[in-house]
Amino acid sequence: MNECVTQAPDERREALRQWAARALQSGHEVLRVPPLENVLGLSPLSGDAGFRRYFRTDTTPALIAVDSPPSRTNINRFVALADYLRRHGIHTPLVIAADIEHGYMLLEDLGDTQLLRMLNSDSATGLYAEVINELLCLQQIPRAEGLFPPYNRELLHMEMSLLPEWLIGKLLGRELSAEEHQLLERTFAHLLDSASSQPQVLVHRDYHSRNLMLRNGERPGVVDFQDAVWGPVTYDVVSLLRDCYIRWPQEQVENWALAYASSAIDAGIIPEVAPETFLRWFDWIGLQRHLKVLGLFPRLYLRDGKHGYLPDLPLVIRYTLEVSDKYPEMQPFADWFRAEILPLIEQQDWYRDYRTAGERRSTETEPS
Repeated sequence: MNECVTQAPDERREALRQWAARALQSGHEVLRVPPLENVLGLSPLSGDAGFRRYFRTDTTPALIAVDSPPSRTNINRFVALADYLRRHGIHTPLVIAADIEHGYMLLEDLGDTQLLRMLNSDSATGLYAEVINELLCLQQIPRAEGLFPPYNRELLHMEMSLLPEWLIGKLLGRELSAEEHQLLERTFAHLLDSASSQPQVLVHRDYHSRNLMLRNGERPGVVDFQDAVWGPVTYDVVSLLRDCYIRWPQEQVENWALAYASSAIDAGIIPEVAPETFLRWFDWIGLQRHLKVLGLFPRLYLRDGKHGYLPDLPLVIRYTLEVSDKYPEMQPFADWFRAEILPLIEQQDWYRDYRTAGERRSTETEPS
């Protein structure tokens, strides 16, 4: 989580600050933090795509205070998941205190060093090996009754439906014909069949470079896990390797994906499977995810007032068309998208050429 510009205090922030101060004052011995000597300070941190807000306390050690409005978020589920994952060896932030009724939490601070900041052409293979090893541990966790809803056809289809509703309809203002709806449904059906044919495991659902925290000498920290489900085995690895925020050459991505597959076979997570079958699973669930994102980012902008996601769409478009062009079943969708939807996208002020999206020019620095 990164520092951002300080915002004016509001009622919930002040209530969170007072609650956190009381929790620290009354429980500092149990929490292993010094008693407060001054008024507790909170510094705002960059948020996520949800409705939660994060603040860092000025205590030593620092903690993360979370405003998680109970009308918009499920704090009970967050606490239960954090505990379950930690008990199975995943480094999620420790929940130090929680007020379920009002939606406040104090969490362990995993620091500011996102995986994204540390990735470059020299470090990528080693860092991806580290976080893929953590993913393999995650995928071997047994299913807990009622904790991981199925990532089934209904939910996967609902996600892809964000594309026609929010990108095409609400952002671009275009109505689809009956024939175009049918084309989308045929495309969706292929992807749903592939998803259901894969082994099903615990899926983090946002296992990417902004949700993995690195600290010297420690296992990677895993955040933003509250939407975890039980679904297709390749979902998280494609979220990581075809990340919406950083791109690598296709050949390199496939090599990393097949290295993951070999480790997953050795661990008993997936059966022996031909490389081309695995890559098809990987490509197609990645396409499902990117179709969802093509609708999700416009919804974050239009409905939730989050302006920072639209500039990432050209890279998502690039992934979408690169994968669609590889498979005859997806070519009708790719041809239609290029002819009918892309010209409308190109008129948007946030748009840049998708064909070079994610590429770093020699004059640019790599993520730091």
